[in-house]
This record gives sequence, structure tokens and C-alpha cells, in this order.
Amino acid sequence: MKKIDDIYSGGRMKVEKVEVDLPGGITLERIVVKPGGAVAILPMDNEYCYLIKQYRYPIDEYIYEAPAGTMNEGENPEETAHRELIEETGFKCEELVPKGYIYTTPGFTNERIFLYEAYSLSPSDEFQKDDDEVIEVVKVKKPEVFEMIEDGRIVDAKTICLVFKCLR
Repeated sequence: MKKIDDIYSGGRMKVEKVEVDLPGGITLERIVVKPGGAVAILPMDNEYCYLIKQYRYPIDEYIYEAPAGTMNEGENPEETAHRELIEETGFKCEELVPKGYIYTTPGFTNERIFLYEAYSLSPSDEFQKDDDEVIEVVKVKKPEVFEMIEDGRIVDAKTICLVFKCLR
């Protein structure tokens, strides 16, 4: 892949026009979105997990999803997971278990989200939501999470992947 042009660069996001040599010998121009790394966390206790109900302006809807967020420069995924768990739920955790990662939409972006499950939750003194987040923490019995996926109440891909990896 050879970069042709920077279309946009701001904050943590870059959009580039690239030239791609495909395995079959064809060369194409494509747009690639490079948003940087992110994490998603499924906080749990014995019978419950905690989701957030969050307003997402690109789709103009509130959706149920796992707490998640982007990695700050110099942060590793585990540090980000601890920080984002506190920022979005008000919980800190004693145990954070890595569950791999997913590529969100590899047809046009290199975004990779690292997945974690979190245990031994307790309220955090550091809880402070970001100004632009409209979030409600929702406590859900573990079996109901699968029902929420089946009936369409959970439509967020990272959350569905995380539930599969943590609760199957």
C-alpha cells in the first residue's frame, strides 16, 4: 500500500488516499480511514453485566453497548481499558481479562478494538464523564444480554463480539 494523498488529519483520525496492489495483480486507488486503537470492556459480576445506553449522533439514536473508548497517545490497551471503564461507568476493576481484538470494518479502515472482560468491580473516586458523552449505565442479567442481541436491542458490533467472547 502506497500513500498518494492525505485527505484529512485531525485529532486521532487520518484519512488517506492510497494505491493498493491486490494479490491478483490489479492496482487500485482506495480511501483508508485510520482512527487509531480502541478498547471495549464488558464489566461483570456473578449474575450481571453492565452495559451503557449511549446517544450516538452519527445514527441519531441511543444504543446499548459495552463501555469503550480510544487509546490516548502513549497508552497501551490495558491502561485505556481501566481509564475508559471508570470514565463511562464509574467502576474500577481489580481483574481485567484480555479477550483478543476485532477489526471493525476492514474494507475501509484499519481500526482495531481490543476486547476485555472486567471483574471485581467497585465505585471509583475518579469518575468523571467526558463532556460530549450522554451515557446511562444499565445492569443486565447475563442471559438477557443474548435476548437483547436476538431481539435487536443490542445492534453494536463490538458489543456483540465481546458478549460472544465473554459469555458464550
